[in-house]
Amino acid sequence: MAKLTINQVLEQAIDAHKAGKSQEAHRLYAAILKVQPKHPDANHNTGLLTVGFGKIKLALPFFKTALEANPSNAQFWYSHIIALIKLERLIDAKVLLDQAKIKGIKGADFDQLEQSLNDADVYNNMGNALQKQNKLEEAVEAYNKALAIKPDYAEAYYNIGIALQKQNKLEEAIEAYNKALTIKPDYADAYYNIGIALQKQNKLEEAIEAYNKALAIKPDYATAYYNIGISFKKKNNLEETVEAYKKALVIKPDYAEAYCNMGTALKNQDKIEEAIEAYNKALKIKPDYTDAYYNIGTILQQQNKLEEAIEAYNKALAIKPDYAVAYYNIGTILQQQNKLEEAIEAYNKALTIKPDYAIAYNNMGNALQKQNKLEEAIEAYNKALAIKSDDEDAYNNMGTALKDQGKLEEAIKAYNNALAIKPDYADAHHNLSFALLSNGRLKEGLEEYEWRLRKKKRTADPARANFIWGGKQSLNNKRFVAYEEQGLGDIIQFCRYLPFLEQKGADVSFKVRPALHALLQTLDSNITFSTTYPDETQIDFEAPLMSLPHLFKTHLDTIPSTNPYLYADRDRTKTWGERLRTDKFNIGICWQGSKTKVDVGRSFPLSLFEGISKVPNVELISLHKGEGERQIEGINFELTTLGADFDSGDDAFIDTAAVIMNCDLIITSDTAVAHLAGALGCQTWVALKHVPDWRWMLDRSDSPWYSTMTLYRQKTPGDWAYVFDAINRNLHILIDQRRQ
Repeated sequence: MAKLTINQVLEQAIDAHKAGKSQEAHRLYAAILKVQPKHPDANHNTGLLTVGFGKIKLALPFFKTALEANPSNAQFWYSHIIALIKLERLIDAKVLLDQAKIKGIKGADFDQLEQSLNDADVYNNMGNALQKQNKLEEAVEAYNKALAIKPDYAEAYYNIGIALQKQNKLEEAIEAYNKALTIKPDYADAYYNIGIALQKQNKLEEAIEAYNKALAIKPDYATAYYNIGISFKKKNNLEETVEAYKKALVIKPDYAEAYCNMGTALKNQDKIEEAIEAYNKALKIKPDYTDAYYNIGTILQQQNKLEEAIEAYNKALAIKPDYAVAYYNIGTILQQQNKLEEAIEAYNKALTIKPDYAIAYNNMGNALQKQNKLEEAIEAYNKALAIKSDDEDAYNNMGTALKDQGKLEEAIKAYNNALAIKPDYADAHHNLSFALLSNGRLKEGLEEYEWRLRKKKRTADPARANFIWGGKQSLNNKRFVAYEEQGLGDIIQFCRYLPFLEQKGADVSFKVRPALHALLQTLDSNITFSTTYPDETQIDFEAPLMSLPHLFKTHLDTIPSTNPYLYADRDRTKTWGERLRTDKFNIGICWQGSKTKVDVGRSFPLSLFEGISKVPNVELISLHKGEGERQIEGINFELTTLGADFDSGDDAFIDTAAVIMNCDLIITSDTAVAHLAGALGCQTWVALKHVPDWRWMLDRSDSPWYSTMTLYRQKTPGDWAYVFDAINRNLHILIDQRRQ
């Protein structure tokens, strides 16, 4: 290079190039570019050599540099455009040709290039390239140019259909596919895509017809069968759905998606084992198929195989860590297992992935509410509502949290918001009844309470249509059947309404568990007690027991308050009186109700009676049976227990009633014992949680249901010490009064 000029080296390179000595030419061009990187001829000729080597893409930078250095050289333009055409970069080739024309580059070669780039196939390919870039409007324009050149170009119409379908212009897409079919009647793909468009429009019969036309042309069209399956699934024709997927699998045995969808159809037919088998086949083909693992999880969850379900969801999450619904379902299972902190953690993971997951906030609120974290629960419900303002479940759940805080007016407003969205929302009506009843609005509350009979999970069946008594029809000489519902305490509290039916002239029978017959027969009535329904021919009217307060239009001032309305057996009362000390102030106590009761928090530890046990001349007598009895083993004070024969027979509460009649006072939690003592007319003190069951209402120390009852309430949630301090003080006063 020191002895030769650039031009001399270029001449040698061109001579070598013409002589077919490509490697020598390439070496010499490279030597020039090392000294002068933007040399136009060296760049252009290097590009030509590179194309000759079959490395067209690598040639483009050389052509580009040559053009930039000498934009008036027609050959440079031509070589660059030809390279782009060979790479099928037709759009770029067309743009470059247009730029050459603007710069005045002309010649026969350029006329030929322009003609070749105006070919229908070129425009069609250009449209395909634009469509891959998601430039759909430009793609349609290119296809239309192809059709202007070649009006019977079926593929161009078909491609227009695809571009329009991607824009969700479904009717226009179908029109384009039909134009393709007019030209090419055996165009199976066009029929198939018409089916897809119709399916998106929920025109399922027409979609199935289109898929079948595709299959008539192309019998091995597996995806057509697959989509027929999807259409049948949407129509809930599950048998046909499964058959369609099976046909797809005959053609394409490794069709994992068909196995997975078939599994879901089988699951919906309750063919659980077959569904799991289908999901497992999908996983064998496609081991990272997250939806298959997820669907197996949902089946296991429905089967209450909760640990196995969590394992399946975790397998889905191992493959797809952002699978929000899998975390949500894990949270639901953990909540069901009462693992509330873990459930909340799972919901938070779902929400990290999907911040607008309203139902996850809602269920998190439920978990927090179970932990009695009511403010946090309400915050979660508000977040759910910020995402989904018409979420009736969030309003309903918020109402319950507000009620549990004693904010009854706010709770009522929340329930009404839920009902404004869904007027027939039975759970919200039922929950609203509790807030109204707790607020002393009995007439409204009892009317709403009737919605308990419309809930999916209900405690009693409503009266049958031909036996409904609305409260106005005459009952004179009519046969009225009432039937029990809910717990023992509810039966004891509301059996007071049965004589009212008699007073209206009805012949009354009460279907109730046999264990209560002996106690209830002490009602001042001629009621018949049974364990089975009479024959329909023996019934004029019927009603569940707890509908009677509503049917009698009860409000606070009209609660039947006959006191007592139940009675203990005289002989048993005398027998138990002989077994108990008469020189003591006898207090019958009960501290725990059934753990299965929804209204949690009403029980308290037996140990809280220790202070009362130290009051001089007091004897504590256990009225407790069942859950909680083991606490007796751990106390450090005197407690009289009544032995194995206490209420050991088939009749419930017979001995309890007799012992209560021998007590000076009953102190109890919110249990059936409280209702029994009240019904017997005995002096009864009931210890209540901060916001108790609706029947005790709020902020009052008496009960309109029982005239001999005094209510002691927690000042703050969980504060039983405050309750028992008050009971202890008042007990001293009561005993002093008795002595005077």
